[in-house]
Amino acid sequence: MAITAPKLAIFTILLFLSSADLLPINSQQFSRKLSKKEMGLKVEKLSHLHFYFHDISSGSNPTSVHVAQAATTNSSATNFGSVTVVDSRLTLGPEISSKTVGRAQGIYVFADKEEMALSLVYNFAFNEGMFQGSVLSVLGRNPFLSGVRELPIVGGSGVFRFARGYAKLKTVETNMLTGDAVVEYNAYVFHY
Repeated sequence: MAITAPKLAIFTILLFLSSADLLPINSQQFSRKLSKKEMGLKVEKLSHLHFYFHDISSGSNPTSVHVAQAATTNSSATNFGSVTVVDSRLTLGPEISSKTVGRAQGIYVFADKEEMALSLVYNFAFNEGMFQGSVLSVLGRNPFLSGVRELPIVGGSGVFRFARGYAKLKTVETNMLTGDAVVEYNAYVFHY
């Protein structure tokens, strides 16, 4: 009995599929399970951080700069489509002269057609105390004319690897002519 080309192809495929389980695992695998111990993670802590964010858009050295807007932003009652880049001081007290504990770096966008609300992405880079060199990442919606707002903490680096939590924020001072503001933050963070 002669083996035809189609039968030979089917035989070869079946032989390959049955021997696939015998092949060694590729060392360049996509993922694997890890234990907390392997990653050096010990006891999870809950920390409360309290600081003030200084959003200064006026003067010769602003910390928030308007970089883009939609064609319709100027006719929008809520500044819809306006984009601002931020590199603002984080301080211990509400005064600009208070001790700096870090920087807020990121962007905020006026992203609501009906209400004055921002969609923001900030990295809080700390340069003081036990959190020096560590970063907390915050992402969320900020209806800044409301009293107390809440933003999720979505991650971090350094001491804040695997961080999660939330921040409550409240505007303590604002200048409607310049757009400058001071915002109080109370951040509650789970981290290792």
